[in-house]
Amino acid sequence: MKRFNEILRLPEFEKDIKKLLKRFRTIKEDLDIFIENQIYLYHKLNIDNKGILQIPSLHIDNPKIYKAKKFACRSLKGKGVNSGIRVIYAYFEEEDRIELIEIYYKGDKENEDKKRLLKYYK
Repeated sequence: MKRFNEILRLPEFEKDIKKLLKRFRTIKEDLDIFIENQIYLYHKLNIDNKGILQIPSLHIDNPKIYKAKKFACRSLKGKGVNSGIRVIYAYFEEEDRIELIEIYYKGDKENEDKKRLLKYYK
């Protein structure tokens, strides 16, 4: 079942995930499950489990940019959704499109790459 019209990945996102794959072997499948469940529940069914929040103070009106904090990574055993993996994405409501912008491990860096966000969406 197709959940969104389109799901795109920025080239930098592909680099991010390639880097993380070396440490977290299940991350690609985990990402698919995450999109199917978390993002779908949040945007289509309006179910908020407090794991996705819109990034404030970007001064970007459209699209809305979100940070997902509850990402279950099976490579991080015993952590569940508190894996420390963060996913930054844009949701274009009109087009029903998701753009995956950045994925990172919180142990490596504290916050999203604001320069990357502004480069694509300002």
